[in-house]
Amino acid sequence: MPAREIDFASAEGISWSTAIAFGVFHVLAVVALFFTTWDAVLVALALHWVCVGWGIGLGYHRLHTHRSYKTPRVVEYFFALCATMTLQGGPIFWTALHRIHHQKSDRDGDPHTPRDGKWWSHMLWTIFGEALHGDTENLGKYSPDLMKDPFYRVLTRWHWVPLVVLGLGLLAIGGLPWLLWGVFLRVVVGLHCTWMINSVTHIWGRRRFHTRDDSKNSFWVALVTFGEGWHNNHHAYPTSARHGMTWREVDLSWMQIKLMSWVGLAWDIQVPTTAQIANKEITAEQDIVGAVIDPDGPVLRAPAQ
Repeated sequence: MPAREIDFASAEGISWSTAIAFGVFHVLAVVALFFTTWDAVLVALALHWVCVGWGIGLGYHRLHTHRSYKTPRVVEYFFALCATMTLQGGPIFWTALHRIHHQKSDRDGDPHTPRDGKWWSHMLWTIFGEALHGDTENLGKYSPDLMKDPFYRVLTRWHWVPLVVLGLGLLAIGGLPWLLWGVFLRVVVGLHCTWMINSVTHIWGRRRFHTRDDSKNSFWVALVTFGEGWHNNHHAYPTSARHGMTWREVDLSWMQIKLMSWVGLAWDIQVPTTAQIANKEITAEQDIVGAVIDPDGPVLRAPAQ
């Protein structure tokens, strides 16, 4: 059966499974504050780095979606497993959704543009429309590279299992404080950090490059997302493994990719040349704060690979 067309930006109907899951996690994240211990806090911080920093930043985003570098298959799989523990779905789902976002950024069909509302772009988009997290059959056409791999197909369908296993392990080792902080509060913080890239960095910040969308750079969003907040840079050069283009633009994920390259775990790393960067930069005479780019303007592609 051929894959059907999916309206990723649909606001029709509520996905009750997603809404209930997010509701429960938010309630238990508040409960976690009443079970605070120093070791539980440290566990949550370490898991935030592993699951959001490695899983989402190094894995789902820069590796699985944009293929901005190459790494051994076992490392690919490890990053994907880490990412599933953020409650953001499996690799085929996440990759498909993000590729659609770049294709239709801030235009009709973008799953989470602030032009449809600030709160829509931040979190409401996740609970309306179809629940597609395990629908590999229809999502596969947007992620054909991942669909070829049985591991990614299985992981997408059973994306919730690693988080359940992690939760049981934390409960067995550290009791209720480790479970509440290491799963529920940590996941909620990670979700909002990721969602800020969809909302905040398409509303507030500074623009360094000409792009066809509203993307902007945000220093403080970059700090809590390991470099993902340099969003205008990323939309100008989607396949670049480096989002912070200068030393002032702190990009912890890029630093880790460089470290991986030094020990032979990353190669074919994509970054724009100095000339390519200069070609798209907005000059000092042009508006770089709060600019809204003409959605019908020219498509600016990433550097050839």
